[in-house]
Amino acid sequence: MIDDELTDELRAMLADPATWVEPPPDLEDRVVGAVVADANQTSGNVSTLADARRRRSRWWLGAVAASAIVVVAVASVAVTRGDSHSGPFEAALTPTELASSASGTAVLDRTDSGWSIYLDATGLPRLDDGWFYQAWQQTNDGTLVPVGTFNEGSDVTLWAGVGPLTFPIFVITEEAADGNQDSSGRVVLTGPILATP
Repeated sequence: MIDDELTDELRAMLADPATWVEPPPDLEDRVVGAVVADANQTSGNVSTLADARRRRSRWWLGAVAASAIVVVAVASVAVTRGDSHSGPFEAALTPTELASSASGTAVLDRTDSGWSIYLDATGLPRLDDGWFYQAWQQTNDGTLVPVGTFNEGSDVTLWAGVGPLTFPIFVITEEAADGNQDSSGRVVLTGPILATP
């Protein structure tokens, strides 16, 4: 896995406008000329035009390969990380009318396996006998991903396979073990997930 320092260096390099500046139009001729001059000095042989073209082709292939490696590395970081900030993140949870005296916090930390979520909520009565709480992460347009279930809100560990930059809202609902995997819509706590300093 690419570490955060290398990720930051790649991000800075790609953000630098100098990386994307078009080379001067005569750069190719200057490179070929330098290669020919160097070959003449070191070997004493006169390079042919075909030799210069082969060297030029190898140089351009090397440059393209190096660029491809950078692109693949950046894409790999984006896919494996899912989010550019690795945490921790925190959500201050506020109650709805269904649990007006409840409150809580959820702290999200990035691990190799996904996102570890530590939840500590008060004011939620214990649910049993086919009832439980379900935690979710939600996108701004309402798409939900389940991140775990529990009976009481204190000292709970949950896991998410999605990052808080893509799914920036934390939601807790009351659910029944009725075979329906969709949210009941009975939200008891919710709050935005924010990066901590």
